[in-house]
Amino acid sequence: MGKAKIKLDKELFKKVKKFASMSGYSSPEEFVTHCLEKEISKLEESDSEEEIKKKLKGLGYIS
Repeated sequence: MGKAKIKLDKELFKKVKKFASMSGYSSPEEFVTHCLEKEISKLEESDSEEEIKKKLKGLGYIS
């Protein structure tokens, strides 16, 4: 599997590093991957595009 880069602001990356270390992940990348996989899994359980949009709005990702 190929890799892609994602930019995070410095303050968010500091938090990612802190919580990745506290949680026992081997790297910030492993922590972020796990978080994304977990959220995507929740969205994939949704029955419809409208339900996914409602969840994303509830999380504050879209308005």
